[in-house]
Amino acid sequence: MNDTFLKLTKLKLSGIKKTLESRNMYALQNQMSYLEFLDLLLEDETNNRSQNAYNRIYHQSKLDLTKDLNGFQFDYQPELDPKLIRDLASCRFIQEKKNIVLMGKPGVGKTHIANAIGLEALHLGFKVSFLDVNTFMDRLFTSRSDGTYFQVMKSTLKPDLLILDEIGFKQIDRANVHDFFDIIRRRYEQGSVIITTNRNFEDWGQIFGDPVLASAIIDRILHHAIVIRIPGDSYRMKEFVEKKEEKSTRLTKKIN
Repeated sequence: MNDTFLKLTKLKLSGIKKTLESRNMYALQNQMSYLEFLDLLLEDETNNRSQNAYNRIYHQSKLDLTKDLNGFQFDYQPELDPKLIRDLASCRFIQEKKNIVLMGKPGVGKTHIANAIGLEALHLGFKVSFLDVNTFMDRLFTSRSDGTYFQVMKSTLKPDLLILDEIGFKQIDRANVHDFFDIIRRRYEQGSVIITTNRNFEDWGQIFGDPVLASAIIDRILHHAIVIRIPGDSYRMKEFVEKKEEKSTRLTKKIN
């Protein structure tokens, strides 16, 4: 058996290697034919490769596995239509090369929803990349000096769905504004984008430091886009208040 394992390792058949002993015992107990036994092993190898491929694209996507649709509390955002969000999670918008813009104050769930849709897209076989805008802009700036600029740009343009999280928390450095525009321009009608922002479009001229370029960016994003405004309050603040009130209640009961 050790010799067989060595051969499987050399042939990179790790799926068969993992299950060979248990499958061999199962085949003997059930008097399976050689072809039936071989079919079982090939199925194990196929499943193993599919799982490895999913794990690889999940890791590359930078998505958060804990932020899925089941974990989003729609009851805290009563003005947000759950049916609409679940319809978007079917990912037809990716096939149609459309965009999604999620707008609202910090903490209302924009990032969670974007991440959850990204996870659904991964399950459906789409390639996804989740980027914090400010971190990505810094990386893009650095890439010019370390010789990886074209590699970074290529990886940004490649996914079926690009998620750009948190536009508006910081002004985009003027050195990066044209790069940002180039990404939006080259993905226009070629690949879908989800954008989360805490600022209205009227403020984007200030964010990008160039009203004309900001207008061109907005125009390309909105041409084929679903815009969702989430007017609620911060869920994180709600949790903070609830924990504070709970702590106060426990202290009151302890004193009494």
